[in-house]
Amino acid sequence: MISRIPPLWLAVVLMMFPQIVETIYSPALTDIAHQFNVSNAEASQTLSIYFLAFAIGVVFWGRLSDLIGRRPAMIAGLITYGLGALLALATSQFEVLLFARVMSAFGAAVGSVITQTMLRDCYDGSELAKVFSVMGIALSISPVIGLVSGGLLAEYFGYVGVFSSLMLLAMVLSLIAVWFLPETRPATTAKVSMWLLFQRMSKDSKLWLNALLVATFNSMLFGYYSLAPFLFSNIGMTTKDFGYSGVALAVATFIGSTMNKYFLNKGWSPLSLVKLAVSIALTCGVGVWFTQSSLWFLLPMMGVVISFGIAIPNILSQALVTYKEVSGSAGALFGLAYYLLLSLGLGIAGVIQSLGLALFIFGIVATICIALLALKDGTKS
Repeated sequence: MISRIPPLWLAVVLMMFPQIVETIYSPALTDIAHQFNVSNAEASQTLSIYFLAFAIGVVFWGRLSDLIGRRPAMIAGLITYGLGALLALATSQFEVLLFARVMSAFGAAVGSVITQTMLRDCYDGSELAKVFSVMGIALSISPVIGLVSGGLLAEYFGYVGVFSSLMLLAMVLSLIAVWFLPETRPATTAKVSMWLLFQRMSKDSKLWLNALLVATFNSMLFGYYSLAPFLFSNIGMTTKDFGYSGVALAVATFIGSTMNKYFLNKGWSPLSLVKLAVSIALTCGVGVWFTQSSLWFLLPMMGVVISFGIAIPNILSQALVTYKEVSGSAGALFGLAYYLLLSLGLGIAGVIQSLGLALFIFGIVATICIALLALKDGTKS
């Protein structure tokens, strides 16, 4: 056990940071498309590029934290994010904006990978499970904070207000980390050959199917963030209205998490719950497709988010069970895989420019993945 444990409130804020800053940004997409004179599809691509850089950042900061320590790596990442937001604020060229988003995403990855690493440094067993349950609750309200605040900022101040707030948030968190974040890296850390581990993981077909499932469900959720602002605009609603939709998504996330806990207590296996989630996602994706010309599409979209709340904890809990001896490095590589796949998924959604069609495609992919996993586990799909 590490003697210096980061304050739980700070760990919660740092864990929420990546999701909050991305959902704050989402309502500004329509203003970015207008101000930079680009198409909706081009504006949406800033999200897929974001997650591509985020994936690289997960591995980079995870390895760097083993070399120089968790605390300096965290502070460096937050500063990197702030500089990216400053560059986005200062430019009038869309190509520079894309680079700024890459820079910000690369820095934001510290909030995910290093916070989890610090918690694993300090806790284990049931204590770690309790801490992560708190993190899960915090992450469920992140979209509400991000979408509502982002919607208000975009409505009254445009993308300039959004990027100014993101830069300020990164600066404040950097200063807080300097004052309150302790170093938690163990005195000795095991050396792992990333190349050998990569070779081992690359041959694990079940791991790839799980990575694709994680990416698919995240593509459904973040596909909403990238395409829904334009749906709201098309039906005559404002970015502020889109921001308030985060409340509905948070309710859906809570329902999904509650259902997951209930069925686990009833003895359902993780694989059975993922099957249930895939069925809900595919059905509700079709529902979004047929209702996306009106605000009624939010109801089936809530079903998609419910499926996300059921699926993700069960996929993540089982994906790396055979890599416990190298869980940190394996987690970084697994994260790299599904964030790269997520970037691809959002790129496809950006090209399609139809939320319902994208959700249907992702639902089909998820159905194929869970069927193959069921076959590999020797069960009937």
